[in-house]
Amino acid sequence: MTAPTSKPGSTPASPRIMAVTSGKGGVGKTFVSANLAAALARGGRRVLVLDADLGLANLDVVLNLVAKVTLHDVFTGKHTLAEAIMPAPGGFSVLLAGSGMVEYSRMTPEVRDQLLGVVQQVAPKFDHVLLDTGAGISDVVLYTVSLAGEVLLVATPEPTSLTDAYATIKVLATTQGRRRIHLVVNQVRRPGEGRAVRQQLQTVVDRYVNNTLEAPVRLELLGEIPSDNAVRDAVQRRQLLLETQPGAPASVALSAIVGKLPS
Repeated sequence: MTAPTSKPGSTPASPRIMAVTSGKGGVGKTFVSANLAAALARGGRRVLVLDADLGLANLDVVLNLVAKVTLHDVFTGKHTLAEAIMPAPGGFSVLLAGSGMVEYSRMTPEVRDQLLGVVQQVAPKFDHVLLDTGAGISDVVLYTVSLAGEVLLVATPEPTSLTDAYATIKVLATTQGRRRIHLVVNQVRRPGEGRAVRQQLQTVVDRYVNNTLEAPVRLELLGEIPSDNAVRDAVQRRQLLLETQPGAPASVALSAIVGKLPS
């Protein structure tokens, strides 16, 4: 497997590395990352979720894990990368980031090299690596996304989420040359709302982005996740929904999404 490139915007190295990102926070991005990882692991895949939200990491909270060794420890040379990778509920592995690391809130050359090195080392050891990025379009988020072969954008039907999702799509298209972005619409209130959201975003992208590009950007809807009380219960209990309530509507939707992920 070719190592990811260190230059944002160049051709990504492997479709097995997927960045799970969002335009704004609070849309369920980390919840989606963790449960998709559990579903992939259930299918016999070797899966790693790397918490790439270096400033506001919360994957440990979602999974009810105590991180004894974090990315911060790896970056500072206190521990090895192998020591930082730990098992998670659901049968996959995680690489956790320490929360509140102000020194990693900007993409300095040092942070760039450290993050690239970590991704290069872990990628050959797993079938799927999910990069759970921060929200928005900061330089740290955009660089992290540039290391992935595929992008999965999580949004909700709320107007603020859609506005920020469009901004993210535009930046990824113009700075990284992304022409295919996968979309998951979370917290839908009725069947088909995800398709409507995808069409709404695609229409705006066609009008304001694609008319400036030689090749158009296409949004591929992987699925919609219904608003489900079981999700709230699982999050509050810091449990994986697919583990505790596999028959819940949101669990069924997540399992269906895994079947549409690029192999």
